[in-house]
Amino acid sequence: MPLLPDVEIMTIGDELLYGQVIDTNSAFMGQELAKIGLRVRQISSVSDRADEIVAALDLARQRAQVVLITGGLGPTKDDLTKHVLARYFNSELVLHQPTLTHVEDIFKRFNRPMLEVNRQQAMVPANCEVLFNAVGTAPGMWFEDAGTVFVSMPGVPHEMKYLMTEQALPKLQSRFQVPPIEHVVVQTIGLGESFLAEKIADWETALPSNIKLAYLPYLGGVRLRLTGHDDGQPNLRQRMKDLLPELHTLIGEYIFAEGEVKLEAAIGQLLQARGLTVGTAESCTGGLLAHKITSVPGSSAYFRGSIVAYHNDIKMQELGVQAETLAAHGAVSEATVREMAEGARQRLGVDVALATSGIAGPDGGTETKSVGTICLAYADAHQTVSRLFTFNRGRQLNVEYTVTMALNLLRQNLPAS
Repeated sequence: MPLLPDVEIMTIGDELLYGQVIDTNSAFMGQELAKIGLRVRQISSVSDRADEIVAALDLARQRAQVVLITGGLGPTKDDLTKHVLARYFNSELVLHQPTLTHVEDIFKRFNRPMLEVNRQQAMVPANCEVLFNAVGTAPGMWFEDAGTVFVSMPGVPHEMKYLMTEQALPKLQSRFQVPPIEHVVVQTIGLGESFLAEKIADWETALPSNIKLAYLPYLGGVRLRLTGHDDGQPNLRQRMKDLLPELHTLIGEYIFAEGEVKLEAAIGQLLQARGLTVGTAESCTGGLLAHKITSVPGSSAYFRGSIVAYHNDIKMQELGVQAETLAAHGAVSEATVREMAEGARQRLGVDVALATSGIAGPDGGTETKSVGTICLAYADAHQTVSRLFTFNRGRQLNVEYTVTMALNLLRQNLPAS
């Protein structure tokens, strides 16, 4: 097996260091590199200063055989990357005619005048290999110097993603003869990482030596990712999938999907397959639950609507919650959300309904109901199920966690048809 290169990611831009822009590029690149078996050893961020960019390049080549660079390729004066790379690799900027033609076509298509700074986008170091950017004006650049590969890409996320997936990754696989690698993902919900690991410890220990398991926690759940490296035997992916039935036996109640499938999409598939419709009644989530459900393409086939009943008056008027229930138990109670869910099912004319109410914070808690107290309910024609949770992770996370737990409550109770 060939020795795989170490990879370093370098992001350039003062806006990253000031926290004005969140670096999502590094996360994407790391994920895509992992899919082909390359590991990122270092991520660094550098300001828009030529001397600091050069210093960072010098350090990166000491640590890695592949350096992926994003940012600083725009048309303005603070975009220095292309000029710094030309000097760093003892080259000069020259006009790349195919890029110029592409840039001109973009401006013609949008009926906009093309300025000289836009023309400068087509200037590239003479000794680089140009990576065509079909979705933007700044091309990518591939350099090889003293055994190290440097790839420069725009910082605009959708342009970087295009160049990374369509240009850089295939070239890296070919250049370093990266051996085949397979990933199999199992999505779980409702059980923490440590508890999950304990339940499947023996299964994990028995995995073949060329297959490794990674635990990737997220809010409310854990992605289990099996990574298989080529061992010279055929059907690696199928052999990995053959390991999953035992996993389902051990933790099947927590598994909602295989593959890169979001919880709301998996639930949508269940609703469609069973011919069921759903609606929501929301208080503390303010419509986020409905938003999650409708973020799935095709959700109009099963989602009917939502009633956001933030005020108690709306809970009574629109959902039929009894005044006596609110007086006796309060808005944040299982009794109230049960009536909200039942009311939503009737008012929206759906097969199943979800309801949420809680104290998201940071204020509003009492001695008996602290911030982070959340009540959920699920209702269908045969049953109404409610749950009480207490967790306080800050207002936004409280709301997001509530949505995740509500979706899981739906998954757990959805009738067969």
